[in-house]
Amino acid sequence: MEQPGSSSGSLDTKLRSDVAESAVTTELLKRGFRVLKPFGDRLPYDVALENNGALLRIQVKCAWYERSKGLYTVDARRTKTNRRQMVRDLYDKEDFDFAILYVADRHVFYVMPVDVFTSYRSGISLVEAAKRQRPPRSEAYRERWDLLSGWAARCGNARVTPVKFGEALTGNTEPSLVLEDARKV
Repeated sequence: MEQPGSSSGSLDTKLRSDVAESAVTTELLKRGFRVLKPFGDRLPYDVALENNGALLRIQVKCAWYERSKGLYTVDARRTKTNRRQMVRDLYDKEDFDFAILYVADRHVFYVMPVDVFTSYRSGISLVEAAKRQRPPRSEAYRERWDLLSGWAARCGNARVTPVKFGEALTGNTEPSLVLEDARKV
């Protein structure tokens, strides 16, 4: 997708972030989660999930392809900018609960707990091609949506069910969250 007024065809950083947040939000909604979006970008997380009053804060990161290395990379640091300078800083474990890393070219998601994400000091390598090397530790978090479903189950004995296509068009505005009686579990 080409940026308006651009001849390079590449997306700027803010637009790539918006695309990643949109893709993550869409995927979470499809999986039946209740998604909240904070207003502005002053919080250390991009979206939140709500279940029985409990919030799960999620930081969204968009991967870029490093052709020289043949892999995708995500910066594990936050970037703060103003008109004069750009400052990179490490996240704290208290800033969010999970990070979801998005590989747009492949439409692949990595779901990482905050303690795993913050253990990286700068870059996280995501290998999406078959290579003759040991897979990076990030591979263990590829498409690990079950980690979020586990959180939902701990918050009120609920299980998340995917939204059925067209559900919103039929007038069913109730969330697709099925509560189970705690005595049955």
